[in-house]
Amino acid sequence: MSDADRPEVATAPKPAFELGTGPGRVLVWFYGVFTVAAASRSIVQMIMDFDRAPLAYVLSAVAAVVYGFITYSLVRGGEKARRAALVCCAAELLGVLVVGAWTLAEPAAFPDATVWSDFGMGYLFIPVILPVTGMIWLRRAKTVAVRGLPL
Repeated sequence: MSDADRPEVATAPKPAFELGTGPGRVLVWFYGVFTVAAASRSIVQMIMDFDRAPLAYVLSAVAAVVYGFITYSLVRGGEKARRAALVCCAAELLGVLVVGAWTLAEPAAFPDATVWSDFGMGYLFIPVILPVTGMIWLRRAKTVAVRGLPL
């Protein structure tokens, strides 16, 4: 009896494309580190000195949630997770660009920096590079998954 004749093999779903493999593994690592960094920073700042710069600290917390969701989506894999991560990467890039421009145009609004301040200058511009890299990987992952080709 061949594998195709066995019902458990014939009905087994095709494995989902793994977003967290290959170059995606580097993205998972960076997003994981940024999740911990942004969450830790915002939690400490909100506990210790929330009155000083509430907008900056809340924006850092929002960044942590976005980073965490993207990390989860990359690890989870599959087409739905890929699409959700793509939307979040686009939202993250928009946030970095808006907050980055806002911090340069009106520095008084941000007495303390956010993760996205000055386009992520305090984090070596990784916050602006990461979503672009993520969107490229996620778009490529769709092409590969559709074609069924290995990376």
